[in-house]
Amino acid sequence: MATGIPSPKQFNDNLDFEISYKNKEPKDKVLKTSNDVDIINLFNCGEESTNAIYYGDNLDVLKELMKNPSVKGKVKLIYIDPPYAKQQKFSSRSQEHAYDDVLVGARYLEFMRQRLIVMRELLAPDGSIYVHLDETMAFPMKLIMDEVFGAKNFRNWITRKKSNPKNSTSKKFGSISDYILFYTKTSKYVFNKPYTPWTKELGEKEYNYTEKATGRRYKKVPIHAPGIRNGETGKEWRGMLPPKGKHWQYTPSKLDEMDERGEIFWSKNGNPRRKIYLDQSPGIAFQDIWLEYKDAHNQNIEITGYPTEKNLSMLELIVKTATNEGDIVLDAFAGSGTSLVAAENLNRHWIGVDNSKLAITTMLKRLSHGSEKMGDFVMKNNEVSKQEAFVLTTESKKNFSFYVTNQIFDSPLDLIELKEILNV
Repeated sequence: MATGIPSPKQFNDNLDFEISYKNKEPKDKVLKTSNDVDIINLFNCGEESTNAIYYGDNLDVLKELMKNPSVKGKVKLIYIDPPYAKQQKFSSRSQEHAYDDVLVGARYLEFMRQRLIVMRELLAPDGSIYVHLDETMAFPMKLIMDEVFGAKNFRNWITRKKSNPKNSTSKKFGSISDYILFYTKTSKYVFNKPYTPWTKELGEKEYNYTEKATGRRYKKVPIHAPGIRNGETGKEWRGMLPPKGKHWQYTPSKLDEMDERGEIFWSKNGNPRRKIYLDQSPGIAFQDIWLEYKDAHNQNIEITGYPTEKNLSMLELIVKTATNEGDIVLDAFAGSGTSLVAAENLNRHWIGVDNSKLAITTMLKRLSHGSEKMGDFVMKNNEVSKQEAFVLTTESKKNFSFYVTNQIFDSPLDLIELKEILNV
């Protein structure tokens, strides 16, 4: 029957595509390193620091990092939580201006695309990138990510529950989710598979049999799989062939070994099944819907007060999954520095970039003094409290270097002002 659908042979092998819009720069032009940006090292905390915070336009900084052989092609994880094209101004809980989220449409896409192109060059061959967005631009950004990283390197569209249910008066369903696009640079990448430990109730429900001799809980699964095989797994075992259209999951000799160890369950009618034991299971594998990583939602959660601050446990999950100890984590929209703290807690190296003065001072204070309980930001008279001035104390300094770009300042006085804020 004719369907009107062309045969795959009529297409080229390359099935990638590009999204088109005005003022889109060619990739090679994007990667051309600018010569008019200087990186100024304001101070070092510790000797030969491998961690760094950069104050400046992240495209400038990313291109400068391309010149660093210890960074280019060495970054194992990039996590970014960029602006969402919300056309809003964002302030901290103490009402300090943080940043303007004003880019929309094609300007937003090109802003992100240029930075993603350079980020891809910084990634190691086995590196990963996680891009955190909401519904405003997540779908067109998926097309940009497919273009830059290749659709074949798309791994997951993760949906995260970001807040408790809302009693909104608008005529639509409550918005309690945002999204994380997970891509890799190649097909071979670091992925330390995360699991949720079994609870007693779930474990007993899933593994609903108990061996009398050992007391071990187990479940029964088939020992065959779909597909015909002409090798050993398609032959007889114990006088029986695998069901029609299927094959044994293991060779007959391997099945004999499993049976000798008591790992095969035989039904009354002689049907074999494999025992899977609860005590050999690492837990429940994570799926692509995350319900346990809401942002700050009660007065005892420790935060920085920076707007759009994300859940630290979620960032630690991503860092643990995508990297090993000693690897480099990069966040080019570092904001409050949650990803840097996660990397620091897990013995990874980190690089943070932001062009917001509030973000920079928030990160530095957080790395030096930690965070405060959300309730501490509100006084008893319901007035927003003012956080104490930031002081980078010698005793609490982390091991990192702090850099600025020469283009971040409106005048020479800004450098003096920044040093006064940082007390260095």
